[in-house]
Amino acid sequence: MFQFAYFDSLFWLLILPLALMLMVYGGFKRKKTLESFIQSGLINSMSREFSNPKLWLRSSLLLISILFLVLTLMRPQGNPVSKTVQSKGRDLVFVIDVSRSMLAEDLKPNRLGRAQQLVTDVVDILEGDRVGLLVFAGATAIKCPLTLDYNYFKNILSRIDPDDVNRGGTHIGDAIRMVSEKLFYDKDNRFRDIILITDGEDHKSFPIEAAESAAKLGIRIHTVGLGDPDGSNIPLRDNNSYTLLKLDDRVVTTKLDESTLVKIAEITQGVFIPVRTGLVDLGELYRSTIAISEKREMESKENKIWQELFQFFLGFAILALMAEGLLGERKISI
Repeated sequence: MFQFAYFDSLFWLLILPLALMLMVYGGFKRKKTLESFIQSGLINSMSREFSNPKLWLRSSLLLISILFLVLTLMRPQGNPVSKTVQSKGRDLVFVIDVSRSMLAEDLKPNRLGRAQQLVTDVVDILEGDRVGLLVFAGATAIKCPLTLDYNYFKNILSRIDPDDVNRGGTHIGDAIRMVSEKLFYDKDNRFRDIILITDGEDHKSFPIEAAESAAKLGIRIHTVGLGDPDGSNIPLRDNNSYTLLKLDDRVVTTKLDESTLVKIAEITQGVFIPVRTGLVDLGELYRSTIAISEKREMESKENKIWQELFQFFLGFAILALMAEGLLGERKISI
């Protein structure tokens, strides 16, 4: 069996007719240039010293070398061998607060934008773990079920905003319960983690009780606290206009509540990361805590391993170029 791994590179074959036209034009242009400087009688005697078959052969070798260079770019492969690949991984759900308080700009570009960056840093280093995404404010919304399609996940992640949830507030407890019931529905699965990213201001949804229930199911919750503990205003931007969020004519101030996040992490044997208004590598949390944890066997897949054959095509292209350079244009004198 034989195949080209990069069949899209086929368009480079358009170089062949272009090269042929340049060769024909070059020969015509050279003849015209000689005629303008040398008498016609001398041109005929000079042309008898050159071999037309050699000229055509050199052109053919050059075109052949271009052809095989393009085929090399297409990555030729053959002799496939079937191999069973058994993947391992954990289930990881990112739970992101999209309440209005996450628009505070004590982090750049704002708390929500920083949360998206932190999650992207983790997804970029994943290998085999399924990921899901849930956003919450006063209500919850599952944006992405558990998947191995990281590009799809990041596409969904890049588009989340406060309008994804139609109720205000920060109901962390409801978000934890939703993940436990709807995304982590396989109760026999012990390989489950939640990364909760929020400013932690929740006094209504019983987040500690939700964390205790999650711990009984073997779910670890790692909490990430974003925002200034001393408080920050919430800007509302629209068509270059700028106002501050107010309630009863008073400017709203949002503060990071770390105490709740610390308790949630402790109860579930997770890790609390106090980002506050600083910088942190969330990928380090994954490497040091999640990646080294026990992983479950995922479904096995039958993959075909192809042998690379590009070196033969590249070698033939080089030989054709060497032959073209050594051939010369003059007739062989006897």
